Amino acid sequence: MLRKKRRSTADKVEAATTSTKAKKSRSTGRQPKEPAPEETNESVFGVFLREAGVTLKQGGTSNEIAVDQVVFQKRIKKQLQKNPRYPGIVQEFTAGLESHIEEPERFRNCLLPCVPRLSDGDSSCASSFQESLLRMLLGIEILQTPIINTLIEKIPEFMLDGAGDGGLSIPHIIINQLKWLDRVVDSKELAVKLMELVSVAPVEVQRDIITSLPEILDDTQHNDIARQLNSLLQENTQLTVPILDALSSLNLSASLLTEVRGAVMATLAAVQLEDLPVVVKFILHSVSASDAYEVVCSLRKKLELEQCVLPPVLQASQSRMKSKGSAVSSSTAVGRSSSSSSSSSSSGSSSSQDSVALVLDGIKSAVRFQKRISEAWLKAIESVDEAEDHKVIDVLVLFILHSTNANQSRRGAERLVKLKVRGGLIQEALLQRTFRDYAQVMRGYFPSILALAQGLLRSPDPCVVPFGGHMYRHSFTAFDSYCQQEVVGSLVTHVCSGVGGEVDMALELLCGLVTEKPSEMSLYAVFVKGILDYMDNLTPQQIRRLFHLLSTLAFGQQQQGSLIQDDMHIVIRKQLSSTVPKYKRIGIIGAVMIIGSMGAVRPKVKESQNGLLPQETLRQVAALLELVKSSSESSAEAAALYYDELANLILSSILDPQVQEKIGKTVLDDFQDDFVVDLGPDILGSFPLTPHVIYNLDDEESQGGIAINLLPLVAKELQNKGEQKSQTQKAHKRVSPLCLSPFFRLLRLCEEKQHQGDLEEIDALLGCPLILTDMDVVDKMESLSKAEREFLCSLLFHTINWFREVVNAFCGQKETEMKMKVMTRLQNITYLQNLLERALAGTPGYVPPVANFDGESPDGVILSPAPPVKTKKDGTAKKRKAPRKNSSESSSQLEETEADKTQQEQPEKEKEKEKEKEVRPGVSLVSYRQFFRELDMEVLSVLQCGLLSRSLLDSELHTKVQQEVLLGPAELVFLLEDMLRKLEFSLTAAPAKRTPFFKAKTDKSVGFSHLQQRSSKDIASYCVQLLPTLCSHLENCHNHFQTLLSENNGVVDGPATDVQEYHLMSAGYQLLLQILNTTFSWSGFSQPGQRSLLKKALGVLAERLKEESAEFTLEQLVKHSFKYLMNFDSTMPNLSTALILSQLLSTVSERGGDPAAYREQTASLAKRFLGQNWVTASGEKERGIKFNEALHTVLKMYMAHVDDVLKAVEEIAGEGIPELIKAAKDESSASWPTLNRQTFLVYYKVMMTELEKAIRKIPACKVSDSSEAQSEKLLTWNLAVRDFHILVNLGKVFDSRPVLIVCLKYGRLFLESFLRLGMPLLDNSFKRHMEDVQGLLKTFQLSTRQLHHMCGHSKMNQDTSLTNHVPALKKSLELFVYRVKAMLTLNNCQEAFWIGNLKNRNLKGEEILSQRSQGSEDEDEEEQPLPKEQSEDEAQEMDSEESTKVHRTEDVDQDDITDDSD
Repeated sequence: MLRKKRRSTADKVEAATTSTKAKKSRSTGRQPKEPAPEETNESVFGVFLREAGVTLKQGGTSNEIAVDQVVFQKRIKKQLQKNPRYPGIVQEFTAGLESHIEEPERFRNCLLPCVPRLSDGDSSCASSFQESLLRMLLGIEILQTPIINTLIEKIPEFMLDGAGDGGLSIPHIIINQLKWLDRVVDSKELAVKLMELVSVAPVEVQRDIITSLPEILDDTQHNDIARQLNSLLQENTQLTVPILDALSSLNLSASLLTEVRGAVMATLAAVQLEDLPVVVKFILHSVSASDAYEVVCSLRKKLELEQCVLPPVLQASQSRMKSKGSAVSSSTAVGRSSSSSSSSSSSGSSSSQDSVALVLDGIKSAVRFQKRISEAWLKAIESVDEAEDHKVIDVLVLFILHSTNANQSRRGAERLVKLKVRGGLIQEALLQRTFRDYAQVMRGYFPSILALAQGLLRSPDPCVVPFGGHMYRHSFTAFDSYCQQEVVGSLVTHVCSGVGGEVDMALELLCGLVTEKPSEMSLYAVFVKGILDYMDNLTPQQIRRLFHLLSTLAFGQQQQGSLIQDDMHIVIRKQLSSTVPKYKRIGIIGAVMIIGSMGAVRPKVKESQNGLLPQETLRQVAALLELVKSSSESSAEAAALYYDELANLILSSILDPQVQEKIGKTVLDDFQDDFVVDLGPDILGSFPLTPHVIYNLDDEESQGGIAINLLPLVAKELQNKGEQKSQTQKAHKRVSPLCLSPFFRLLRLCEEKQHQGDLEEIDALLGCPLILTDMDVVDKMESLSKAEREFLCSLLFHTINWFREVVNAFCGQKETEMKMKVMTRLQNITYLQNLLERALAGTPGYVPPVANFDGESPDGVILSPAPPVKTKKDGTAKKRKAPRKNSSESSSQLEETEADKTQQEQPEKEKEKEKEKEVRPGVSLVSYRQFFRELDMEVLSVLQCGLLSRSLLDSELHTKVQQEVLLGPAELVFLLEDMLRKLEFSLTAAPAKRTPFFKAKTDKSVGFSHLQQRSSKDIASYCVQLLPTLCSHLENCHNHFQTLLSENNGVVDGPATDVQEYHLMSAGYQLLLQILNTTFSWSGFSQPGQRSLLKKALGVLAERLKEESAEFTLEQLVKHSFKYLMNFDSTMPNLSTALILSQLLSTVSERGGDPAAYREQTASLAKRFLGQNWVTASGEKERGIKFNEALHTVLKMYMAHVDDVLKAVEEIAGEGIPELIKAAKDESSASWPTLNRQTFLVYYKVMMTELEKAIRKIPACKVSDSSEAQSEKLLTWNLAVRDFHILVNLGKVFDSRPVLIVCLKYGRLFLESFLRLGMPLLDNSFKRHMEDVQGLLKTFQLSTRQLHHMCGHSKMNQDTSLTNHVPALKKSLELFVYRVKAMLTLNNCQEAFWIGNLKNRNLKGEEILSQRSQGSEDEDEEEQPLPKEQSEDEAQEMDSEESTKVHRTEDVDQDDITDDSD
């Protein structure tokens, strides 16, 4: 087609040159001379131009223009139009132009701008820049079309030439002439021609034309051209970038835009990486509000950034080499230079990183400028509900949203990150992948990453804190030194904040970084050193961590870290020499950590070296050891702490053999000198109490044996304290009994290290006796003086702690004889604890000796009011308060629970009880826990021995059970209590709340310092190992109670019941269930890495029923475990144990992913517990606060799991409570035995709260509801209102204050929910179900009237706890009246409504007379005429109903009753 056109134009030129006759004289009318061919040729074109002010030049010089271009255009137009040969003259003019530009040089001149000619001061040309000649001619409408045709036909001539000299591409300049014309005469034709040209042109010209289309064509052509471009896009991926550039500049209709976007989205997977940013930008910038979410979702699905950075980078670089040949300028369009054709793998990966960065920039600009897109991204990411479906793009987009903060997207991003991390949907593996593959891209979002990590680390939710830690760690590993410095700075700030969880996590991260990246971290040692100024806020465990971190930095292999060695030495010396105990403690902890780092085993570097420490380091270690030892000798607490810290060091780190030897060299001898004496016939000296040698387990060597010299040492210390007050001289080294246990621990660990776990050298200490006093003295406490009592208590504390440490040491021994001795020591501990409780009860105000030396000194802790009984029980046990509600605290708490029930009389034991009440008024050792040495986790292995129950015992205990080591019930309870405390401390994540300003003195971690050094995962897996043992004990307890029930014909309080054993066994039962519940509640089980551990734990329970559980799925394991645990429900000794079993079952069912499957079983179990008579061993009914609390929780559990709450409430309120009302005073309801007058309030409160919750869940009424759906909802509301009526009316019978408070509070909430959800339903169903609506309102009106009476009662009694609820309730009652009026008006029955004033009455319905109303007669009630449509009886019904209804509430003022009627 183009060729044909060219032929025709050539003919025209020929005609123009030959026929000079046609060109007669110009306007002058002269006869022309015989012209030369050029002149004639120039005649029309050249002459017109010259006259209009343009001089054509030859060669390389530009054409000149003498006038302004507008003037030039006017002149040419005028010349053409005035010419007699018009319109033919136009053709001649064009022909002249064509022949002029036939020569490329002249053509080039015409395409380039003209130069202004300023001859002889003529400045008629105004602007310095002039358009090109062709461009000015295109501005003349009559010439435009032919000239456009000429130019387009010229393009193919130059298409294949490439850029000429000076880098000018002729096709490019020609296309530029066509842009931004003031008016295009024939736009459609132009569009067709351009697209034809595109179909044959080479790629560069195609790109030029396509990108210029929006500037060339007017809006009418945009839709057509877009369709053509769209189809071109499908065919040719090379043109993706220019086509999308053009499309985004075209003005398109919405439907077409959607179609184009769909097509682009479809090709997304095939787009080249270099073009991806343009594609993404186009997709996001063409989004409307309605389809933003959909588009973003599908973009998110299709955008596989993971494939952009392939790990085998070579493949990518090869494919890039291929594409580079054909797509050089494509990449320039994206903004990247492709000059480096030799792309090595590294440049390949960096170029892909660049493309990803540009894609993210596109997303970033879209998010920043379009609110709908930022919202759509948040929504799209939030809607992903499987961890596997989350992609790298999600993480990157969250960082983008956080960094731009357009439209408050930062808050949305923070919320979403927390939500996803908490749900385990965005996991560490994804984060790691993002950092690994996109470090270069992520670097740009570093401030956001840092801010998010800070937010997560500060979060009170323990589930999200570790993720913040991962962000910090990866940032440090992946980014440059500036970022590393910021990360360290931020972590140091966290440590200095002093908030528990935050500090722990930050220290753990810093320690991890020092281990992983020692050389990088050593550069920032000075930053970390800054924490030393903030040590006041840190706990001992945190100080240990900090010094471990600093000493690793200072004394590790790295040179840069050694800068802070001197600072460390200075700080340590300063702290050690301090007289303030707190700072001395820090000094000792720090010094021992430094010894650990300096004396750690060095790896062998070369063969020649033997891996030993250099002599200089050894000398420094020895000097530091000596310094700490001498500094700590002045106080017993400091010395004990030093022994404890050294023991910890030996246990937790691998020391160089020389250092190990230095520490252990003199320990054994020193211990023997200080604490062990040979047994002689008698003990010399005068002591507060007579000494006795007791607790010897090695019978054969009664003479010539050894003993622990305890009583004399305690006496001596008492004496020394007295002396110190009188004179403060420093005598020879004093031996304090405080150091006995810590020193023994150090000795034992040194021996273990030296002899690979064999304790033969010191096994005599397990069975050797102690020099104490005769323990019968506890029974004669009254006869002792205050000093003697305190002395006895100290003696007991030291003895128990010695035994605890001995059990710690020898619990792992395998020989039966050793096991027997350990068991005996445990019996000693439980017996001594009983004695201690009695001794403490007689010694108010006594402060025990310290046992855990790394915490605050206990003077501040326990010196609360004199008898330390009740006060501290709340304080110290706070951490364990919830689950410990009813746990019997060894035998001590048993006495306590008995003290709760002093009403119980049991004739044969009455005197005994009276005595008990005198001797121990409920002192519990709960508050003294911090004065006992910590038991190691390993001690729990003793649980693996069987359980010895009373039936096995006989007088010759040792002879009979010598073959098998068995635990007694008291020892079992003792070990289980300890285990539960440990689990609650380490597996129950308490939210990291900020410490209040007046910080409570009690530190929850006192007594857990060894436990703190283990991770919660270790502890959980240790528990799982013990699970089979725990299950055996659980089954033993179950069998014990089953036997008891069968012996006593199904009652627990039969004559054969031993109360003491019953209490111990029930305490053990409860503790076992609590331990299982705490273990299965561990939040770590929900993390993906711990799934196998959870399966193993559930497998243990499942295997108790089935033989093999290896191939079960998690759901099946949960099912079998649930079934196994359900078997224990028949032998629950008390309600609180039953409650814990229910909680355990619901915890286990939640682990299976479908708790709903177990709802019915859980509900029936709870109902069974509610329908059981709970009796204590002594035959009394269970009662008291703890019982009520447990009942409350069980009842709530029943209501939460039952299918129909409303029916359940009706069942209790309609059957159980009437039975209770008829029953005798102390009797219970027959169908609900736990419901009696003492527990009525518990039942009432739960029923009210659950009823109110249930109606909030009734679905709201929709206009579209069918008649059946409406009547179903009406039925539900009818049931709810009926229940409410029953409950409110119970206020007449049980009119105690707490019941009325519940009624007023929940009555208002019920009323509000009814107004919000119930009334719209009545509006819609009034006409269809008039009787039902009337019935419902009548019932409800009775309840509201009763509530009104309660308000009157409250005001009359002037009881503030009641009157507080009155105003809000009154408001709701009044609202109700008007809302009913509105409903009737809506249904055209407003005549049926009338209003009067309700009299104030009390609960019994008697009128309350106020001053003004005493003389007034009864209120009037008027009736209004009725609507004609209603039948008479309906109307009457409506009337009476509404009248009663309303006159209840129109009392604006309680006392102001008037006759007002409406």
